[in-house]
Amino acid sequence: MNTFTYHRAATLSLAKDAFKGHENVKFLSGGMTLLPAMKHGLIQPEHLIDVTHLSELSRLEETADHLIVGAAIHHNEVASSPMVAKAIPALAYLASQIGDPQVRVRGTLGGSIANNDPAADYPAGTLGLKAMIVTDQREIDAQDFFTGFYSTALEENELIQYVKFAKPLKSAYCKLKQAASGYAVVGIFIAVYPNHEVRVAVTGVAAGVFRWTQAEEAFQSEHDQPVLERDDLINDLHASSAYRVNMAKVLFRRAVQQIKNS
Repeated sequence: MNTFTYHRAATLSLAKDAFKGHENVKFLSGGMTLLPAMKHGLIQPEHLIDVTHLSELSRLEETADHLIVGAAIHHNEVASSPMVAKAIPALAYLASQIGDPQVRVRGTLGGSIANNDPAADYPAGTLGLKAMIVTDQREIDAQDFFTGFYSTALEENELIQYVKFAKPLKSAYCKLKQAASGYAVVGIFIAVYPNHEVRVAVTGVAAGVFRWTQAEEAFQSEHDQPVLERDDLINDLHASSAYRVNMAKVLFRRAVQQIKNS
C-alpha cells in the first residue's frame, strides 16, 4: 500500500474543503472496497478524508412515506434497527445478509452504492424501493444513479448524504450468496406499492443492477415465467450466465411467495 495522509474533518463543509484542497484524494467511508484496492495497488490516493463520523451523514429517520438512511450508517445498524424492521423489513433483512459480521460493522450504505459493485446487495434494495439518492449537490433518482459496471452518476467531488427509500406495502429480498465473500451470485428485490405498482431489481446477474420489467409484469401470475435476456450477463468462476438466469427465476418466485404469504 502506498503512503497517504489521513484527514478527519469535523464537518461536511470542512471535508469538502479538504477534498478540493488536495490532488489525488478519496473520501473514506467504511473502506470495505477502497482499502483492499489500495493494498493491491489498484488505486493510490495520496489523501484519505474520513467521513464516517459526520453527523450530516448519520441520519436514520422515518416519515409517513419514506425511510431516510444516512450514507455513513453501517450495515449492522440497518439490520438491527427496530425502525427499519417495522418500516421496510426486507431492507433490514438485506443488510443482515451483506458479507460477514466484520463487514457489516464497518461497511456503510453510501460506500456500497457509490462503489456499485455488480454483486452488491444495496443497489438492488435502492433500485427496488424507488429510492432518491441525496448528495451535497442534488437529488438523483435510483434509476438514473446506477450507470454501469462500477459506475454511477456521481461527479468527482460529489458526496452522498443520505438515501430516501419509498416505503412499500410489502417487499422481499432473496439471495444466493457467494460462499467466501457473501456477495450475491444472484439477488432479487421485490417491492409492491399502491395501485398494483411492482418493482423488481436484480443484482449479481449483469454488469450492474437493473430492473427486471418482465418479472414486474409477471408478478400477478402464478404461471407466467418471466424472460431474462441481456447482453451483459456475468459468466465467471462463481456461476455461468445460464445458471444465473435460471436462479434469478427461482429466486423471483420465492420472493413472490414470501410477499403473498406475508
